[in-house]
Amino acid sequence: MVLKATKFTRPLAPGEELAAEAVLRAAFGGAEEATLVRALRRQRDMAGEMVVAADDAIVGYYALSWMRAPKGWLCLAPVAVHPDSQMLGHGRRMVAQLAEWARLSGTYVVVLGDPAIYGGAGFSSDRAARLQSAYPVEHLLLAGPGQDAPAVTLRYPAAFDASG
Repeated sequence: MVLKATKFTRPLAPGEELAAEAVLRAAFGGAEEATLVRALRRQRDMAGEMVVAADDAIVGYYALSWMRAPKGWLCLAPVAVHPDSQMLGHGRRMVAQLAEWARLSGTYVVVLGDPAIYGGAGFSSDRAARLQSAYPVEHLLLAGPGQDAPAVTLRYPAAFDASG
């Protein structure tokens, strides 16, 4: 059954954590991403959690966490859409809205993912070309202010070390 979702993301409300975890488990077929999210919350590295709701159910979710370096930068991970609501544009819309927020707010946001997916939603591989990371740079994308390609070394929250 396909649920009609709203067109905008909203913050995860208190008490919706288990519903978000269910989306993560269904979308990824396991607990690894849900475990990462719990660790980010526990370590107080979570900057924000956003959802797309449909008929009082959460169908999409993403987490933003604070990078250890550079200061003030954010990491987008994980991003999930429930399998029953995939291929309807919810994920692309969530990511595109975030990329536009990053540009307008002057906040750099990095994501490690498929360039075909994230690149089409406002993130740029070219802008991430000079970033240094412990993760494969060919899958690193950047959104945020300006058109530059910053040359900085990324340090992810500690929860990523434990999960990867």
